[in-house]
Amino acid sequence: MTDAIVVLCTCPDQESADRLCHALLEARLAACINQLPGITSVYRWEGKVERATETQLVIKSAARHATAIEACILAHHPYQVPEILVLPVNGGHAPYLAWIDEETR
Repeated sequence: MTDAIVVLCTCPDQESADRLCHALLEARLAACINQLPGITSVYRWEGKVERATETQLVIKSAARHATAIEACILAHHPYQVPEILVLPVNGGHAPYLAWIDEETR
């Protein structure tokens, strides 16, 4: 087991994705964030099936920051109910995991 986590969060556009990435990195809550633009999300919202183009964020961080990451996302995200999924990392390349730890101290 490691202290590393991956947090998934979708954003409606590049501007909001960039704003959120900047806030997380400036606060040292994330070591690296991948932006995957142009994904299609299909979901049920308020009783209807919706379809939207979004940018998926893959946020690499440490478990000790999970609560602060959630608070930062909620403070900077335009959605009423943003996606915030915290996934534990059970292993990986030791130097990369050490880098995540160091960058989020």
